[in-house]
Amino acid sequence: MKKNILIFTFSIILSFYPNAQTTNNEKALEIIKKIDNNMFSKTQIVTSEMIVYGKRKKRIIRSKGYSKGKENNYTEYLFPEREKGTKMLKLDKRLWIYSPSTDRTIQLSGHLLRQSVMGSDLSYEDMMEERKLSEVYTAEIVNEDIYIDSPVWIMQLTSKVEGLAYYKRTLWIDKNKFVPLKENLYAKSGVLLKTTTFTNIKKIDSRWFPMKMNYKDMLKDGKGTDFIIIDIAFNTIIPDNYFSKNILKK
Repeated sequence: MKKNILIFTFSIILSFYPNAQTTNNEKALEIIKKIDNNMFSKTQIVTSEMIVYGKRKKRIIRSKGYSKGKENNYTEYLFPEREKGTKMLKLDKRLWIYSPSTDRTIQLSGHLLRQSVMGSDLSYEDMMEERKLSEVYTAEIVNEDIYIDSPVWIMQLTSKVEGLAYYKRTLWIDKNKFVPLKENLYAKSGVLLKTTTFTNIKKIDSRWFPMKMNYKDMLKDGKGTDFIIIDIAFNTIIPDNYFSKNILKK
């Protein structure tokens, strides 16, 4: 009799579990869609500084970037003098770099995209990945916690498409602002490749957006690379010629 009761109770628990899991997944998808709404827009114009920390000194690299949708991105480097005039153009999955010192344009592809951008902890592959999280990952809420005085969901994202730079991601997401505060990025093998922290969260128009990010390549020594946004504009008109190869040598 006791055995029958245990079996009955266990079967009841199992009958509710799929529903609970479905509810979790639906809530997780709703959350990452809200993150996408904060982080993505039809167009962006961003003036930023990248601070690359070396063993003895740091380098500050200023640039201005223009993006349209998920496929098009143009960046021009403004400072320091040795980097000034360097330009990068991304069209769909293709990336070109123009160097003023050689007056040459080269296209990067394959394993070359994993190279560091100007000695930073960011790779060209990182800069090319601009697809929305909800489009390329499945999501699950694995815990809730407090992170630096903010209530957060801890979520695990798993790739649902081929070719992503990171197979899994763990995010700490602010429950009130729907922005990530911390992120761990993993290879398919489970090796932790990079970490990102997001700070100086500001409200711009109707969205919350992090104005400072620290990227840390876990396979390198050092304190990572800071990416600081000086100015950002969303959903402004950008001329089509900014996303043409002709702009690289202008």
